[in-house]
Amino acid sequence: MIEEKVYLPKELSWLSFNQRVLQEAADKSNPLIERVRFLGIYSSNLDEFYKVQFANLKRYVLIEQEQVHSSSNAKSLLRQVNQKVIQLELQFDQLYNELLLEMARNQIFLINERQLSAYQENWIKNYYKQNLRQYITPILLDSHTELIQFLKDDHAYLAVEIVCEDNISYALLELPTDNVSRFVLLPSEVSTKNKCIIFLDNILRYCLSDIFKVFFDAKELNAYSININRDAEYELNTELDSLLELMSQGLKQRLTAQPVRFTYQKDMPKALFELLINKLRLTEQDAMPGGRYPNFKDLVKFPELGQKNLLNKKIQNLSYTRFKQFRNSFDTIKDRDVLLYYPYYSFGHVLEIMRQASFDPSVTHIRMNIYRVAKDSRFIHAAINAANNGKKVTVVVELQARFDEEANIKWAKQLISSGIKVIYSQPKLKIHAKLFLIDRKESDQIVRYAHIGSGNFNEKTATIYTDFSLLTADPAITDEVKKVFNFIENPFKPVSFNHLLVSPQNTRLRFYEFIEREINNAKAGKAAGIYLKLNAITDKDMIDQLYRASCAGVKVRMVVRGTCVLIPQIPNLSENITVTSIVDQFLEHARVYIFENNGKKDTYISSADWMPRNIDNRIEVGVKIFDPIIKSTIHNIFDIQCNDNVKARIIDKDAANNYVQRGNKKKIRAQYAIYDYLKQSESFEKGL
Repeated sequence: MIEEKVYLPKELSWLSFNQRVLQEAADKSNPLIERVRFLGIYSSNLDEFYKVQFANLKRYVLIEQEQVHSSSNAKSLLRQVNQKVIQLELQFDQLYNELLLEMARNQIFLINERQLSAYQENWIKNYYKQNLRQYITPILLDSHTELIQFLKDDHAYLAVEIVCEDNISYALLELPTDNVSRFVLLPSEVSTKNKCIIFLDNILRYCLSDIFKVFFDAKELNAYSININRDAEYELNTELDSLLELMSQGLKQRLTAQPVRFTYQKDMPKALFELLINKLRLTEQDAMPGGRYPNFKDLVKFPELGQKNLLNKKIQNLSYTRFKQFRNSFDTIKDRDVLLYYPYYSFGHVLEIMRQASFDPSVTHIRMNIYRVAKDSRFIHAAINAANNGKKVTVVVELQARFDEEANIKWAKQLISSGIKVIYSQPKLKIHAKLFLIDRKESDQIVRYAHIGSGNFNEKTATIYTDFSLLTADPAITDEVKKVFNFIENPFKPVSFNHLLVSPQNTRLRFYEFIEREINNAKAGKAAGIYLKLNAITDKDMIDQLYRASCAGVKVRMVVRGTCVLIPQIPNLSENITVTSIVDQFLEHARVYIFENNGKKDTYISSADWMPRNIDNRIEVGVKIFDPIIKSTIHNIFDIQCNDNVKARIIDKDAANNYVQRGNKKKIRAQYAIYDYLKQSESFEKGL
């Protein structure tokens, strides 16, 4: 019986994860430009934190204020979050300045508008006229300006002070980063290896006179950076006729949602600052002072300059050997289940399966669900081609995929116009499963081929996210995948699953059963253990079950990339639980659950983290692995990750993010070691 339940606040745990991203920017063993890009990842992450978690926390503060007997837990947590962000931002600033110096040592110079040569000044004026002017439309700030209506979330702006003879006016300039790069490589006027880069912000600062002289006789023009993050949540009016209309309305609400963070250049004149916060309906406490650059998320796209050693070596995607041993992809899968692990294996294998299915005369029906796809998705184009070839195609489009809603609405309309049956999820029940199902007529019977994975059908993210894809023709699994698609279309119709973990149908209860079995095995002196690879664990009921297991002597080993509110190594509670986190070149995204089961090791891959939303409020799918070779591969990969002593950090109550100590052990960097392991496996397969 657990007398004391101990959890870390999920907001602080999330910020601790983002601190691990900053550690990568600080790690001198990483190539220089990759370190700069980690600063961009940190900045992008922090924006999302404010739009989602911080916004939720502020709502809790408002709720507490309405309660007479409130204990002000949310308000106290809000103060802790603000303190932690300030600490991280100071680390960010220090790292940014260090990296500027390091880049200069490598002949890469980030310069501002005051450091231009005469030749560069002339070049920038021409660049502005030819490439920027068409996108620049100042917004004049006066008493009628509804700033909160049009100021875009996540976009960088310059607030301009226009000082004339007898008055001071103000205007806003939006940085047109949707149309041009934030970074502009300047020409050199002499033969030199130096590379000079200027922020788009500073080009506009230099060209203020060109922008405003058409209407203003300004004595002085001064520009100050600003940026806002808006609340990403929105309420859906369920009286509207369709989810398409609901989501369109929701997106409009997000565009005008209350700002939750306002960042401004700290030397901005007080009159301009007060004008802005009044128009944004904020207080000084809601505003965060910053430097000349309001948003650094674009550092993710920092250009490839200088020597090759300033960048990570690009891995050569592995080719799954068995696909070459059969006439087509379906024969390969029918012979034996296939497990792909990205980005080590090429996502092209899955694209090729869909390409073949789109014109295979034997294929009769393709079902798939999309959550986040690439901008020009070959996956979706294959579905459209299949429909053009007369095949029945059903696509489940998740319109509620946060920050991808607009793109998915466009895809849905294009699919419908191509004659494809499009299904949407129910409001507030997202479909996060990663499935496709292909019906193929073989010898007068229908044989089904299924994909169940942990990652999206996205060519871009498959090069930077680690994810599993299981491809199978096992009827025990494919029949249940078909039942999932039926469940998606009719979510209130009773359904049961034996081999799949399907949220919100059976996942929680099955986890409870698995954990209880491990507890009983441990008490009986049998082999017991729980091994989890997750992005996040925040579900307190599930954590309580793991605490129970730990108290019963079950060894629990976890690798958690992001938020972990479970606290390991607390005596008499979680002393048998060990948690590490790997942040490295690729984003760890795969989810794996392994239960010892007295040596038989039940093994699952899944799309679901251990969070309430994934277990109770989304349609997620996990699949039991039956193929002994694939099971062994997953176990070996997990073991490699557990033994990482280069990029693994220890998760503990102090959230100190200390690296795992290597001591005298051989250096193991899991992501590189896994690539070598899979490469060796493919060499062995070729040898057979």
